[in-house]
Amino acid sequence: MKRDEILQTAGDLISKDRHDTYGDSATSHGRIAAFWSTYLNLEISPVDVAAMLVLMKVSRSKGGSTIPHIDNFVDICGYAALAGEMASSGDQ
Repeated sequence: MKRDEILQTAGDLISKDRHDTYGDSATSHGRIAAFWSTYLNLEISPVDVAAMLVLMKVSRSKGGSTIPHIDNFVDICGYAALAGEMASSGDQ
């Protein structure tokens, strides 16, 4: 998969498929942040959630399989884009 295909796929997923399935990303990440904040007894922002999910995907990309799972890299791009959008709009 070429880099522009990875970025396009990530954009399509976060703007269409995932948005239609899970709703507004800022709302979803805000809800996750609230759950994580309660569980950890530590303030987590929606941007933190997206960054932590990037780290989860990085970890998965280093998993046991010798065959790379391209979806991890697509998801990394998607989560990074969402984090950037939320950070630039003040949804931190």
